[in-house]
Amino acid sequence: MEIILKQDIKGLGLKDDIIKVKDGYANNFLIPRGMAVPATASNKKVLAENLRQIALKQEKIKAIAQEKASKLEGVSVQIVALTGEDGRIFGSVTTNQIAEALKNKGIEVDRRRIIIDDEIKFIGTYTATINLHREIKVKIGLEIVKKDKE
Repeated sequence: MEIILKQDIKGLGLKDDIIKVKDGYANNFLIPRGMAVPATASNKKVLAENLRQIALKQEKIKAIAQEKASKLEGVSVQIVALTGEDGRIFGSVTTNQIAEALKNKGIEVDRRRIIIDDEIKFIGTYTATINLHREIKVKIGLEIVKKDKE
C-alpha cells in the first residue's frame, strides 16, 4: 500500500514522503495514529500543492535574507567596553551588544543569529558571523574600543 507520511518516522521516511508499506502496517498502525494517510490521487494533489506553497515561502524568506545580507556586506561595528590597564576587557562582549550596534546603524538582526567567531578578551578587531538563512551567512567586523574615563 502506498502512503504519505505526515511526520518523520525513524527507519521509514521523512514527512511528506510517499512510500510503500504492507497493508496491515498502514491500516492498523500508521493511519489510525495519524502518522500517515493513504496515497490516493486527491491526497497526492494536496501534497503537491502544499509542497509548492512551502517552496514559494522559502524563496521569499531567502530573498529577504539575501537583501539583508547585501546591507550587511562590509559593515563594521564599534563596541565600547570597560578595560583594564593592559587592554583586557572586563566582562564580555555579547550578541546583544552587537545586535544593538547594528540596530543603531539601521539594520535589524536577531541576536540569536549572531555568532562571535573568536573569544573576545582584549581591545582589537574581531569578526562575527550572522546566519540569515541556512544558505546565507555574512561576516561583519567588530572593533572593540576602550571606554573613555569620565
